[in-house]
Amino acid sequence: MNWDDTTDADSAEERLVGSVADREDQAVEAALRPKDLGEFIGQEKVREQLDLVLRAARARGATADHVLLSGAPGLGKTTLSMIIAAEMGAPIRITSGPAIQHAGDLAAILSSLQEGEVLFLDEIHRMSRPAEEMLYMAMEDFRVDVIVGKGPGATAIPLELPPFTLVGATTRAGLLPPPLRDRFGFTAHMEFYEPAELQRVIHRSAHLLDVEIDTAGAAEIAGRSRGTPRIANRLLRRVRDYAQVKADGVITRDIAEAALAVYEVDARGLDRLDRAVLEALLKLFGGGPVGLSTLAVAVGEERETVEEVAEPFLVREGLLARTPRGRVATPAAWAHLGLTPPRTAAGGSAQQDLFGT
Repeated sequence: MNWDDTTDADSAEERLVGSVADREDQAVEAALRPKDLGEFIGQEKVREQLDLVLRAARARGATADHVLLSGAPGLGKTTLSMIIAAEMGAPIRITSGPAIQHAGDLAAILSSLQEGEVLFLDEIHRMSRPAEEMLYMAMEDFRVDVIVGKGPGATAIPLELPPFTLVGATTRAGLLPPPLRDRFGFTAHMEFYEPAELQRVIHRSAHLLDVEIDTAGAAEIAGRSRGTPRIANRLLRRVRDYAQVKADGVITRDIAEAALAVYEVDARGLDRLDRAVLEALLKLFGGGPVGLSTLAVAVGEERETVEEVAEPFLVREGLLARTPRGRVATPAAWAHLGLTPPRTAAGGSAQQDLFGT
């Protein structure tokens, strides 16, 4: 075997190990998902409103109205879609906007739906325009027109659909065109979780995972979970691993702190990428302003990764600001990293001049 063969074999093994690990994580996440609205923690207003919608539909013996769920990743949109199907006693079909690039793709899915079935369409804002226009008629009239042939001889064949419930999920509701948004009978925005709610999520997950955790340990993990249950559950699993290997398996505050230090999650919830962005902004560019593309090159990441993964949390935490001139670090960012802002000729810091402080 030559070197290239060895490299290919190693790469194949790494991909196999990675895919197995991903499947294991997905299996654990599926096991931790609440099965009904009573088990679902947080999002009190959304749960109350959705409960009314589903109860009324069941009382009428009708299919539930179409539902649009918006909010940041990891807040429970997929879980709620599964709960909607369970509460209605209906099967669920799961797909995503990027997977539907042609009207024919959507027509194939819609034509195979059963009566009352729930169709969960994740990242609905990324669906192609032709498919989107077909969806209008399907949602409103439970009918689609399938075009057969091309040119002057093309014929539109109407295809009746059984009543179904579309659950759309999006992280960017503003990108949805008004005609599509208006066809949803119920819309809900998912909010970030408070630390106390995340502690309840962590205690529930720890019980399901058969992990012993005390209140202080749960609070430590919750405080670093960025207001997101998915992140809380992921950190819990990593702290569990550390506790099993390095301690007696019980998660306390000290164990949680030590474990999260190993995984480079600081006390405020910033991870390696967040800190890399802040450090580049402060140390290389004096706190900014600096363009997004330049900042992405400095941290060795794609522009989209910095913009969609790191920036939203940094902005929400008040550590970074988006300005017309570029990205700017706030005084809180300097303080968080223990650095001193550069002084201006007038004696103040550049950030004080930008923010008027």
